[in-house]
Amino acid sequence: MRSPNLNALKMFDAAARHLNFRLAAEELNLTQGAVAQQVRRLEKDLQLQLFHRQPRGLKLTPIGQEYHRPIRRALALIDSATHKLQPLNPRISLSVPPSIASKWLIPRLSQFSQNHPDIDLQTDASERVVDFHRDEADIAIRQGFPPFSNYLQVEQLSSFQLCAVSSPDLAKNIGIVENLQDLSKQRLIQDSHFRWDNFLEQFGISASQRILQFNQTALAIDAAANGQGIALAPRLLLATEIAKGRLVCLWRDTEPDEGGYYLLCPTFRGPLPETKWFNG
Repeated sequence: MRSPNLNALKMFDAAARHLNFRLAAEELNLTQGAVAQQVRRLEKDLQLQLFHRQPRGLKLTPIGQEYHRPIRRALALIDSATHKLQPLNPRISLSVPPSIASKWLIPRLSQFSQNHPDIDLQTDASERVVDFHRDEADIAIRQGFPPFSNYLQVEQLSSFQLCAVSSPDLAKNIGIVENLQDLSKQRLIQDSHFRWDNFLEQFGISASQRILQFNQTALAIDAAANGQGIALAPRLLLATEIAKGRLVCLWRDTEPDEGGYYLLCPTFRGPLPETKWFNG
């Protein structure tokens, strides 16, 4: 008599608990035929019949019942020993652009830790286009536009909702803002998305001063909070600074947004050539 294969014993255990090859296969994420074949091979190796095959399912033979009890205990011991080797807290790796990390994520991490103390969140602030195979990220936050790849699960965090903001002192000097023409007379601040350039060109307006340029949205926001001019940025990144009183919203874009910030996770591990994302 050959020593039984561990996988075969797992399939026997599942079939014995469900008394049905189909349900056992669903639990093990296998085909019904694969489970039935392994159980038949186990019976052949043991030279014993473990099940009665019936039209509506299975029935353990007396020998099958006697054999299943210690097998169930043994598999439970293996599962318990394996579980003790695993980390106590689940670890999630999040890839997020630096500006979103500093202006949106970090102010919320304390509350997240209080609500989910069992989750070990590892954050990677990266400006690269996300590649779940290369970066080994579990989840990512990126800016983008639909349609999206079929290989992604996508949930929108926020539309762009662009706002023009300044420090409270500068806002008092500017006064009431009725349109973009009023803002074009002030010192403007933009990031690598060149939102001021795009808006002014769209409405046929010219800036009266050279636009102050930064490579990251967070830096443009900080410059505005320090009175250097007026930044144009998504409200998602501005909400904390506005709530603290460091920034004042002077103007808000009311046109419908076509894109926004999205939470992404892969349906498979590999590159995603069909969808383009850009940094924030």
